[in-house]
Order: sequence, then structure tokens, then C-alpha cells
Amino acid sequence: MDVLALSRFQFAVATYFHFLFVPLTLGLSLLVAIMETMYVRTGDEEYKRITKFWGKLFLINFAVGIVTGITLEFQFGTNWSRYSEFVGDIFGSLLAIEATLAFFMESTFIAVWVFGWERLSKKMHAASIWLVFIGSNISAFWILTANAWMQHPVGYAIRNGRAELASFTEVITNPYAFLKFFHQLPAAYTLGGFFVMGISAWHIIRKSNTGFFKKSFRIAASLTLLCSVLVVVTGHLSGEEVSRYQPAKLAAMESIWDTEKPADMKLLIIPDPANEKNSVEALRIPHLLSILSHYTPYAEVKGLKAFPKDERPPVIPVFFAFRIMVGVGFLMILLALFAWRWQDRIEEYPRFLKILIWAIPLPYIAIQLGWTVAELGRQPWIVYGIMKTSDAVSTAINTPQVATSLIAFTLVYTLLGIADFYLLFKFARKGPETN
Repeated sequence: MDVLALSRFQFAVATYFHFLFVPLTLGLSLLVAIMETMYVRTGDEEYKRITKFWGKLFLINFAVGIVTGITLEFQFGTNWSRYSEFVGDIFGSLLAIEATLAFFMESTFIAVWVFGWERLSKKMHAASIWLVFIGSNISAFWILTANAWMQHPVGYAIRNGRAELASFTEVITNPYAFLKFFHQLPAAYTLGGFFVMGISAWHIIRKSNTGFFKKSFRIAASLTLLCSVLVVVTGHLSGEEVSRYQPAKLAAMESIWDTEKPADMKLLIIPDPANEKNSVEALRIPHLLSILSHYTPYAEVKGLKAFPKDERPPVIPVFFAFRIMVGVGFLMILLALFAWRWQDRIEEYPRFLKILIWAIPLPYIAIQLGWTVAELGRQPWIVYGIMKTSDAVSTAINTPQVATSLIAFTLVYTLLGIADFYLLFKFARKGPETN
């Protein structure tokens, strides 16, 4: 493997691993804030215990997430220096705002929340966890805006061989950014909901602190149903944006080789990229893809053959990642619906509780597959239509250096992952502290 391939693989390893922690941090920050608000409003001491129990798991996850996120930004300088030089005026400003505003806000108020239980009033203490939640979401906004600019660059001008900022307003009001934000955030809240429901289900089956975990379950169930539906809605809207700004990605997602007008939806497809066709196409729904992507039954949808071969994304991973993600998304809605419907007597459904335990990985899988579609589907561009990934890699590094750092990152991440999941499992299984 050359420097480009190794650098891409290293960034992918770091990103996938980091994103095991980010969504849970976002999801649990909201749920813990809601739980403490219930404590403040009702005065019920059990809600305080609930807040502390889930808050401990939140803090474990948050700590590891910070460590894994730092290495990502370093790679822009070490492995992707030509990219940083080309877009630093735009991309760098967004990451700088995220670090100096959102991250410090989030970190400061986490400290206030951890050490302020007996030092602040109930309302002020609850306010601190809400500020952590707000800071986390502001952080997500700036990072997603930076990524959205790579997907759909706006507000820039090419000067002296660089992309320079021409309109900061255009960059932060990029419609692609808002769709990413309102798609990723509900996805993270859904993950947090399944995490809480799954652990609660484990304890309810064992009749361990049943009342405690039924309260936790009820809080998570309603939020999870709402957010899982929002994920599908915003996912559809994101698909419309993809059809408008990245038609090659849409063609790869649906494995469309020839331009169609109107475009049918094929439910059963087996792609054959080597021969630029699908070896199997069955279960057609006439006009549906035109309707979904352009809101008209006779819209044209470009096929992969409409693009040069060197500007087509890899079809197999994008196609299957998209299909599995969609399937998992609808499965989560179904599970969330039953959880919400049975929340008051959930202990009467032990088989469903066992399903919820095994369902904890589902939102992780869906989110990781979603990022696979977003990032692989953009290839070969690192900034869509402006700069190719092959032009962005650093020239001052060599294959042994990147291979060594990749091995080191993988080993460290593996150890961190083992430590994190061990601690989460240990304290989740232990249950809440007794009074």
C-alpha cells in the first residue's frame, strides 16, 4: 500500500473509532439532563440516583472520546498537509471556533457538574448539565459544518491556488450543514436511548432495581421513538440534497449505471461493477426513485456511466452500506415503537427485553454505515468538485512512517476501546449505588 492508501486507512480507523464515543456522549448528555430535570421538578430522590448512575457512564464515555478525537486533527497536518494548505482558511476557522468555544464550554461545565453536587443549588446544578448538552451540540454543529463544506463547498473563492473564505455567512448557513446537523443529532439521541433501554432491560429481566430502571426506560423510550422517526425524515431530506449536489453518490447508493428518466426503485439488486451493470434487478417500483429524489415522477436520475470512471465512487461498499443502514433504521423505529407502547408494563415482555439488550449495537452500526456512505460516496473528492483525495495527501511522509503510525494508532485505540467498554460494562452491570 502507498502513502495515500495508508493515510486514508489510518484516518478511517481513527474516525470510526472516535465515532463509537461521540454519539453516545451526545445522546447521554440529553438523557442525563432530562433525568436531573425530573429530579429538580419532582424532588424524588430516586431521580437523583438515576442521574448519577447514567451520568457515571456518560463521563466514562466522554473521557475516552476526547482522547480519540485529538489525533484526528493532528492528521490534517501530518498526513493531509496539502489539503490543510489548500482549505485551511475555511476549514481551520471552523475547527478553531469549535475548540475555543464549544469544547471549552462543554469541558468547563462537566467539571462544574461533577464537583458541584453538594456545592450548587438543585437548579444551578441541573443548569450545568444542560450547558454541557448545549456545548456538545454546538461542538457537533461546527464539526458537521466543516464536513458539510467538504461535501458541498460554498462561500469560497480560489485565489493564489488556495480556497479562501469569501462569505462566512454562506459557509455556516450551508443547507448541507443543517441537514447533517439535524440528521446526526437525532441519530445520536437514538443511540443514547437504545443504550439506556438495553441496560435497563438487562436489570428488569433480573428483577434488579426494577422501579429504578423502569423510570429510566420510560424516559428513554419516548425520546428514542421521536428521534428514530426524525432520523428517517432528515435522512430522506439528505438524500434529496445528495441527488442535487452529488449525483454520482446517489447513483452509487442505488447502483444505477444508465441514466433513467423516470427512475424506478429496484428493491433487489446485486451490483456488478466490473461489467458496469447489475447482475440482478428485481422488484421494481415504477417512478419511485424520481419521486423520492426530486419530488416528481418523471425526473431524471443520472447513472454512473454519465461520470468519468475516475470520478465514480466505489459502488459495492456505498451500495451495501446504504441498504443496510436504511434497513437498520426502520428496524429501530419498530423496536422503539414497541418499547414506547409497552413502557408502563415492560416487565411483562421478557422476550422483547432480551431483544432490546441485543439491539444496543444497532444504532452504532447505522451511524457508522451512514458515515461510510457519506465519505466513500464523495470519493474520489476530498472537497467535492474542487480537490481530489489523491492531491491532498502529504508529500513529506513515506510508507514506513504511515504504516508505523497506523499500527501504533490501532494498538492504542484497541486498548482504549477495551478499557472503555470494560468500564461501561462493569458499572452498567453493577447498577446504581445504594443509599
